[in-house]
Amino acid sequence: MSCPTLPPQFGTRRFLSWNDQQRRQHGGRVQKVSVDAGFTCPNRDGSKGIGGCTFCNNDGFTPSYLRDQADITRQIDTGLEFFTRRYPNTRHFVAYFQAYSNTYAPVDQLRKVYEAALAHPKIDGLVIGTRPDCVPDDVLDYLAELSRHKIVELELGLESCDDATLARVNRGHTFADAQDAIRRAAARGLQVAAHLMFDLPGESRDSMLAGADKLSALPLQSLKLHQLQIIKHTVLANQWRRDPASLPIMSPQDYFALVVDFLERLSPHMAIQRIGSEVPPALKLAPDWNMRLHELLPQVEALLLERDTWQGRLYRGDESRVLSPHSELTPAAVT
Repeated sequence: MSCPTLPPQFGTRRFLSWNDQQRRQHGGRVQKVSVDAGFTCPNRDGSKGIGGCTFCNNDGFTPSYLRDQADITRQIDTGLEFFTRRYPNTRHFVAYFQAYSNTYAPVDQLRKVYEAALAHPKIDGLVIGTRPDCVPDDVLDYLAELSRHKIVELELGLESCDDATLARVNRGHTFADAQDAIRRAAARGLQVAAHLMFDLPGESRDSMLAGADKLSALPLQSLKLHQLQIIKHTVLANQWRRDPASLPIMSPQDYFALVVDFLERLSPHMAIQRIGSEVPPALKLAPDWNMRLHELLPQVEALLLERDTWQGRLYRGDESRVLSPHSELTPAAVT
């Protein structure tokens, strides 16, 4: 096996790890503490549609304590109690607004919610999950203002770069909306992350791999890759129950191979936050991989090594691409 010269930002890995990057940047682990502020989405409340995305059941990734406590401070306290035991050497904690679209409200309302989280003495910043069609300029201006003194990451759920797929799963936005949101956020110096879900109904392997080229052309700092899971109480679950053959689901081996092929085409400057997801077994109908979330990454790393490849090996974009000097905070900027 050859010994390739890997990009120096990878460290000892064959891809750019977001966790490793955060430790270098902030002097230690940065841990997200989930917060549910009671937001909804425009494809749920009738603004753009009803029912939400066909694959979505937020109970699948929302900690149970968030459903039991409405007060943000109490939610944070509960999350901190767990994570300080699990990761006692964590350097910074950030409030993670994860459920639904967390910028889907007037900016004055968002200001109250976000600043309630930032008022907690152990919270050093925010990670805000939302949709690309829910980030008007006044919201981005406010987040840019916060980012001068706090860790702020905007996490946009793209799920696919293919408009036909987005329509099929009732996303209610296009990839052009995503491109526009990412560019407007990055122009303000914000850190921008994206969600991408592989194996959505009707999407081809070629269209999923083409997403690597499309995303590499955008000013994204990081990316989350997720496998499709069929979750109870969703439209997709009803479709799957009626006709499982209509929704073929990847084997774990096919998924790992797709992830590696995707990473090869992806810019080596885009950090990878995760390569899979996990929902509670009581809510999941499929796939039955018999693997826990922590087992997925070693499989991908082993395949990268076996194939003697790495993130960006087939990337043909701008090799000199660098991030905006305002897109990453130094530890000194965190107060």
